Amino acid sequence: MRRPGLPSRRRRTGGLSADELTWAWQSASLLLGYPDEESLARLPLVRRAAQALPAPVGERLLGTLEHLAGTPPAQLQAEYVETFDNRRRHNLFLTYFAHGDTRKRGLALLRFKQVYLAAGFAPAEDELPDHLCVVLEFAATVDPDAGRGLVLDHRAGLELLRVSLTETGSPWAGAVAAVTATLPPLGDDERGAIQRLAAEGPPAEEVGLTPYGTPGFDAGPAAGPSAGPGVAGPTPLPMPTFPGAR
Repeated sequence: MRRPGLPSRRRRTGGLSADELTWAWQSASLLLGYPDEESLARLPLVRRAAQALPAPVGERLLGTLEHLAGTPPAQLQAEYVETFDNRRRHNLFLTYFAHGDTRKRGLALLRFKQVYLAAGFAPAEDELPDHLCVVLEFAATVDPDAGRGLVLDHRAGLELLRVSLTETGSPWAGAVAAVTATLPPLGDDERGAIQRLAAEGPPAEEVGLTPYGTPGFDAGPAAGPSAGPGVAGPTPLPMPTFPGAR
């Protein structure tokens, strides 16, 4: 059982309790997802969560939310595609910043999947496991420490995403800034990594995501009740867990 409110944990998570972290990460996950009918229908729920959070996090989430709530869906979807599908520095896949489309990225993707499976969560096959929305939802509802570790391992890329969205005036910058506000202050080595990444960009290589996409590759066993007697199986990602949710 998680123990919210412990001083040491609050210092490590920007002063937020365990419940507040859940609301913050899950809110950001929903706001950064493709704005389809289902996700837009959850905006009132996200608003209640954001309003219950401390200002450094909640106000950033509300900045993104107000744009989503006040923009026609068709326009919003076109903006989303232009923002995240057509610009390399606006990439929501965390391993892309460090590895580009190289073999090393394939190994990094496997690590994400292994972390999920060890916690009893099997990500959907139609989404790469390093997508920021997937990572945040995992951190919010399955394993906060493991999810936070994955984010921190790719902090430089996340910060570059935040800076790039902010510089272009993207309405989604607030949601990413809310995530970084839940993390510890940047160290000198992390600042250096961000500067190098901003100057050089992701590495390039004429290779796909092998071995992640190799047929028959076994990332490891999953935990949970669904795989049959004596075998651990994956558990679905619970959602949502905001205050006032039914």
